[in-house]
Amino acid sequence: MNRLHARLAARTRPATGFRSNPEPKMIGHYARGRQLLAGNFLFSGHLIEAPSVNLWDAAARVDTSTNDAHGFAWLDDMAAVGDAKARATAQAWLAEWIIKYGHGRGAGWTPDITGRRLIRWIAHGFFLLRGADKSASEAYFKSAAQQAIFLSRRWKSARPGLARFEALAGMIYAGLSLEGMEGRVAPAIDMLTRDCKVQIGLDGGIPSRNPEELLEILTLLSWVETALRGAERDVPETLTSAMGRIAPTLRALRHSDGGLARFHGGGRGLDGWLDQALAAVGTFEQPDRSLHMGYGRLSAGRTSVVVDVGAPPSGNYAAEAHASTLAMEITSGRRPLIVNCGSGSNFGPEWRRAGRATPSHSTLCIEGLSSSRITIAKNGEELLQDGPVEVQSDISTLKDGYRLATAHDGYRRSNGLTHVRTLDLTSDGRGIAGEDLITTLAPADEPVFDRALDREKLQGIAWSVRFHLHPEVEAVIDLGGAAISLTQKSGEIWVLRQDGAADMRLEPSVYLENGRLRPRATQQVVLSGRAMAYATRIRWSLSKAHDVPTGLRDVGATTTDLEN
Repeated sequence: MNRLHARLAARTRPATGFRSNPEPKMIGHYARGRQLLAGNFLFSGHLIEAPSVNLWDAAARVDTSTNDAHGFAWLDDMAAVGDAKARATAQAWLAEWIIKYGHGRGAGWTPDITGRRLIRWIAHGFFLLRGADKSASEAYFKSAAQQAIFLSRRWKSARPGLARFEALAGMIYAGLSLEGMEGRVAPAIDMLTRDCKVQIGLDGGIPSRNPEELLEILTLLSWVETALRGAERDVPETLTSAMGRIAPTLRALRHSDGGLARFHGGGRGLDGWLDQALAAVGTFEQPDRSLHMGYGRLSAGRTSVVVDVGAPPSGNYAAEAHASTLAMEITSGRRPLIVNCGSGSNFGPEWRRAGRATPSHSTLCIEGLSSSRITIAKNGEELLQDGPVEVQSDISTLKDGYRLATAHDGYRRSNGLTHVRTLDLTSDGRGIAGEDLITTLAPADEPVFDRALDREKLQGIAWSVRFHLHPEVEAVIDLGGAAISLTQKSGEIWVLRQDGAADMRLEPSVYLENGRLRPRATQQVVLSGRAMAYATRIRWSLSKAHDVPTGLRDVGATTTDLEN
C-alpha cells in the first residue's frame, strides 16, 4: 500500500515554491559529515569505505540501510560542514535519490521515514537549493509535494509512538511550508494532538521507555510549535502541555554531564541536543524525587545515579526493549563512570542482540541468563518477553543522603529468586553504598530454588554483579585484590570495594556508542559467586578517593571523531 500510494502521489500537481521556510534547528555532526565526504559510510554496523561511490550505491550494499540513508538525517551532518563541497555533494545525492526512488520505487517509502526525510528537505531547503539550476529546483519541489501527499494518505498506517510523530510532523512541516499543501495540515494537527494525549503519559513518559526517543519526540513537537507560530497559526494547548510534561522527565533522565541515561536502545544524545530541546520548551520545572518513566534518580554534589526500576516495555515496544531491570548508570561531574554497554543496533544484528541482554548492563545476573528473554515472533521480530512481572521501588531521604530501594522477580520462575537492590548516595555525592540481595520471598519459591540447585549438582547457582566502565575510565586492581581503583581522565579517582563474599576481577567489555564506526573496547568489574542458600547478600561500595577542583573544566575530553 505504501508503494501504491507513493506512485499515485507522483501523478499529482507539484508544489512550486515555499510559502515559508522554517529555520534549521537540527544539530549535525561535523566529524560525521567529513567522514561522508571522504567516502566512509556506516549503515547498520557495516562500514563501507568507497570514496568514488555515491551514497545510494553504498547503501544498496546493506539490506538494513533504509532508516540510515533514506531518512536523510545525514543531511544534518553535511550542513554542519557547510562548505561548497558539502553542499554540492548533498545536492548530487538529493538529485540521485529523486531519479532512483522519487517515483515510489525502492526503499524509503514508509510514513515515518518519509516524514523524517521531508523535515530535513524543508529545513535545509536553502542549503540544498542555493546555486541549483531551474530543473533541479523543479525536481525538488515536485518530489517534496509528492512525499507530502503520500504522508497525508499514509500517516495512519505508522506505528504509534515515534514513527507516528515523525510522519505527522513531516506532514505539518510540508503543509505549512510548501505552496498548495496547506489544506492537509488540519487533519495532521488533530491526530498529533490526539497522540500527545494517548502516547505521552501524565508523567511525561512514553511506552517504549527509551530516553533518547523521548528527546526525539520533544524535538519534533518543538519544531511543529515553531512552524505553527511562524505561520501565524494557533498552537494547540494539548501540544504545549505535552511538551511541559516531557521536559521535567528528561531532566530526571539527564546525568550530571548533560547526557541522557542510556537505556532501552537510547543513546546519550548529541552534545547540545538536550539543552536545545529543553530551552525550546521555555519552562524550568525541575523533577521531584519520584520515579519518572520507570526510572529512579539519585543526585547529590557532582554525582548522578539513574536506575531502571520499571518493567520492560511490552507489546509493540518489546522489539527494542532491553533486559535492563535494576541496571544503573553513574556519572561524576562531566565524566561517565559506570555505564551500560548501550544499543548495538548500529553495529549489526549480533551486536544489537548482545546489547539487549542483562550481562550487558550494570546489574546482577543469574547463571548468565537475562532477567527477560528474547523470543522470535512470527514476523521475525525479536521480542523481549517473560520478564519481571512485579517491579517495586522506593526513594527515601536518609539522615546523610538518599536511598533507592527496588526489587524485581525476573528470576523467580526459573530459580525461585527475587533480586533486591539498595543504593545509598551520600549527601555530598562522594560515596555510594550498594547491596544486591537474591532471595526466596515465599515458601513456594523454595522448591523452585531447590530444583535449580539440583540442576547444578548442589554446587550453587552462579551469579554475577557487573559494573561496566566508560572507555575513558582506567581501572587498576588494588590492595591485593580487595579493591579496584577507577581513575577518570580529569584525575578524579573512585574506589570500588566489596565485603569479601564475592570474587572480584576485571574483564573486557564494550561501549556501543551511536555514531562510532566500531564498538569501543573498555572494561568491567565483575563480582561473582554461587548462591547456596535461600538468601545471598552482596555488599559493595563506591567512594571518591581523590577529587579535582570544582572550578576545573576538563574540556577537550569529549571526542567527536570517528576514527575509533
